[in-house]
This record gives sequence, structure tokens and C-alpha cells, in this order.
Amino acid sequence: MAATLPLFHLYGDPPDDQAFDFIHVETIASRSSIHDWTIRAHRHRNLFQILLIERGGGEMTYEAAKLPFAAPAAILVPAAIAHGFHFEPNVTEGWVMTFTEDAALSLADRAGEALSRLRALAAHPIIPIADGGELARLSALCAELFEEASLAREGYRMSMRGLLALIAVGVARLAASRARTGSVTLRPADTTVAQLRALVDEFFRGEHQLGFYAGKLGMTVDRLNDHVKRATGVTAGHLIRQRVLTEAKRQLVFTTQPIQEIAQELAFSDPSHFARFFRKHTGTTPHQFRDHGGG
Repeated sequence: MAATLPLFHLYGDPPDDQAFDFIHVETIASRSSIHDWTIRAHRHRNLFQILLIERGGGEMTYEAAKLPFAAPAAILVPAAIAHGFHFEPNVTEGWVMTFTEDAALSLADRAGEALSRLRALAAHPIIPIADGGELARLSALCAELFEEASLAREGYRMSMRGLLALIAVGVARLAASRARTGSVTLRPADTTVAQLRALVDEFFRGEHQLGFYAGKLGMTVDRLNDHVKRATGVTAGHLIRQRVLTEAKRQLVFTTQPIQEIAQELAFSDPSHFARFFRKHTGTTPHQFRDHGGG
């Protein structure tokens, strides 16, 4: 394991926090085959990814979970999520589209709506594709996106944005169809909840108190809690605690960083306080969680 969880632009490349209007498409084999078909756990700070699995399958690391997948399927990886893949060697075929969200959001309300719905799937990233016609359509769009990127003809960037939007809308429709079966529930994004999540992502390493976030949003603690509870079914405090726990789990599973240092980085006054917090909300100690690889 690494000392810290790697942060990349594209896998293996240094982070690029200034990336804007960025769209990249490649085959799964082009990068994974040179890494023995294994993409180790890492994060992208500002990039969303859609994978289309046309043949084969494998196992996905998604935060501390291991999720098997098989073709045909789409896989969603929102920005900042710890993820990795082990693909079936020499069998798996498909596409990886990586983009800054502004690339599709700038197109039209429909594309923005699709991306909002895709972000809502963060806890359920694998979407099976039962319709062979829809798989063929998405595959053709991916191939056309790849051709536009490769040939770089006049107007190719506008064309790439349009194709990406069509792919995002298509995958969002598949997700909505699955939602109607009851396996996933998609709700429209709530502005206040989105703002809270963004603030928590920015400040959670130093601030765990709800009052801090309520003040940033110009709301009372009670009003913020009530609003978040109505929109999500959980309290605002729960969202903060889960973000802290997610980061703690990442560091415990994917790095060799000492637990004392993890506690310090997450603003706990001492390791014992961190251990009590972790055990209260997971039912296990940080040491046990690390020893079992998150299982």
C-alpha cells in the first residue's frame, strides 16, 4: 500500500486542479492492459468518469467496498471518490470517458439534469444494461466520441461536448429505469444539500461542528437540520460524520499512514477520541477495520 491514497488527473498523471472543459475518452484495454488489467485505488479531485463495459467484467473498488460487475453495464465514478478496478484480463472491452463536469453542464439544461441524476447514483455506481439496442447505441456514441478526439477536425470540441451529453443522458435514462424498479431512488438535487456537501468536502478535516456549516449557509442549526432531513432522510450532522468516516476508511484501507496521524489530520484531539468515534459509527475499531481490509 502507498503512504497516502494517490490523487491523479488521468490514472498515473499528476493532478490538474485547473482542468476546465476537459473531455478524454479511451478504451479500457489501452490503459489497464499495461498495468496487468488492474487500476489501483486512487481519486480524481475534479473529474467525473463513465465506463461502458461491453464485454468481460471484473471487480470494482468503491471506497472501502468491493463490487463485482459484468458486461453489459455502465459504471459511474463521481469526482473525489476512491476507486479502482480489476478487469478480466484480455477479455474486457469497453470505454472510459473522463471529463470535468463543466464540459457537459455548459451545453443545456438537459445535459445538466442528466449529470445531476448521475451524481445521485454515487452509492450505486454499477448500472446493468439489459437492452441490447441501448448498449449498441451507447457503444456507437463512445466510438464516435473517440473518433472526434482522435481526428481533431474543425468543430471537434463542440461535437465532443454534444456526444458526451448524449451519453450522459442515455446512462441517466438507464438509471431512471432502474429507479422505477425500486432498486435505486433518484431525487432531484437539493441546492442547500449540495452546498452543504461542498462545504463539508472543503472543511471537514478541521470542522466537525454543524454550527460552523449552518453559519456558512446563513441558517440556524435547527433550520439546516430540518431542511436536510426532509431532503435526504438523514440529519445534516449525519452527512458531516459520514464524510469524516469515509475519509478515515480510505486512509485505513488504502494507505499505511499511522492511525495517530489519521486522527490528527481529521481534527480529533487524540487517537482515543478518534477510536471511540469510529467504533460508535462502524461497530469496529480502526485497527480491526484496517486488519480486515475494510471487510
